[in-house]
Amino acid sequence: MIYKSYIKGWKIRHAVQTLIDATGLDLYNGGGIPELVRFQEYFRQYKIVVYHGLSYDDIMFEGRVDSSKRLNILYDDVECHYHVIVNLTAAMAKKYVCKGCNKA
Repeated sequence: MIYKSYIKGWKIRHAVQTLIDATGLDLYNGGGIPELVRFQEYFRQYKIVVYHGLSYDDIMFEGRVDSSKRLNILYDDVECHYHVIVNLTAAMAKKYVCKGCNKA
């Protein structure tokens, strides 16, 4: 399983290592809220919003930055993995999701 994960991620390995070095994080055993806070400090130009489910009120982390740019992420507690949400309205099956208040 480790080999398969390594093969899938080899193209972004250098970028990920550069990011880990820049933030000073050790993600060997995974990451949680403290690591998200550190990522938010590094990515001040984006507001990081992590959802625990596909509902607008399932927010488990929301960065405290004033930015119109967002990085929406879904936390998968079965796989203990974070996935980027490319299209928030499609992921939540809504016509519109307000980026200011996170309401559908």
